[in-house]
Amino acid sequence: MTGSADPRIEKAAQLLAHAQRIVCLTGAGVSAESGVATFRNAETGLWSQFAPQQLASQEGFSADPGLVWRWYMHRLDMVERAWPNAGHDALAALERLAASFTLVTQNVDDLHERAGSRRILHLHGRISRFHCNRCHFEHDLLPSERRASEPPACHNCGGLIRPSVVWFGENLPRRVLDHAWREAERCDLLLVVGTSGVVYPAAHLPLVAKQSGARIVDVNPEPSEISALADVFLQGPSGELLPQVTQHVRILQGGAQKQPPPE
Repeated sequence: MTGSADPRIEKAAQLLAHAQRIVCLTGAGVSAESGVATFRNAETGLWSQFAPQQLASQEGFSADPGLVWRWYMHRLDMVERAWPNAGHDALAALERLAASFTLVTQNVDDLHERAGSRRILHLHGRISRFHCNRCHFEHDLLPSERRASEPPACHNCGGLIRPSVVWFGENLPRRVLDHAWREAERCDLLLVVGTSGVVYPAAHLPLVAKQSGARIVDVNPEPSEISALADVFLQGPSGELLPQVTQHVRILQGGAQKQPPPE
C-alpha cells in the first residue's frame, strides 16, 4: 500500500480484504448519486404537495388509487432512466473479490443488479414488480397500463394492482428479513453505504452484526448513529470513496504477502 493513501481507506480495505463473510447494507444515498431522488425528499412540481403517506400507504391507495398509481409510474420511469454509478460498480466488484458477499438493500430499484451484483436481498421490495392488493396475485404490467391514470384490475380477482414495494405501516417480507438477519449474525464485516440508519428494522442490522463480533465500515456523507459504532467511518459520497477502497482491496489480495487485518 502506498504511504500517500488515506489511512482510513487503507484500514477499510484491509478489513474487507481479510473478511470471510461480508454483508453490505445500502440505502437511498447510493441511488441518489444516480439521480434517483430519495423518497423522503420533496419532489419538484406536482408531487411536492403530497405527504409520503398519501403516496405510499394502504390508506392513501384506498383514498385515491389513481394518484398513487401515477406517482409510482413516475418513480418507475425515473429509475429506468437512471444508470448505476461508480458506487454501484464498486460494490459489484467487491462481491467478485470476496469469499462471501451478501448485499442487503433498502432500495426498490434495480441499479445494483444492473451494475453486476448478484446476491441481493431487497428488504423493501421492487418497484418493477406488481401484484394484486387483494389476492396478491403477481401481475405482468403492460405498456398501456403504465400510461393509464388508474391502476389496472387483477386478472384473478378483479382487485387493484399495486407495486410490490413495502408501504408505510406494512411489514417487511418475513423471508427476506429473516435471511438478512441471519447473514448479519454470521458475517465478520458489515459494510454500510448510503443509509443513516433511521428506518427500522433495517437499522437493527449493524447492531446485530456488531453484537455478533463483526467489524463495521460506514460510508456516508454525514455521520450517524451507525458511524458511531463503526470501526472505520468514511465520510463522503460512495461513488467517490468505494472505488478507492475496492482498488486497495485488489492491491492487497494481489500482493505476495498480505498484511494482517488491523487491530
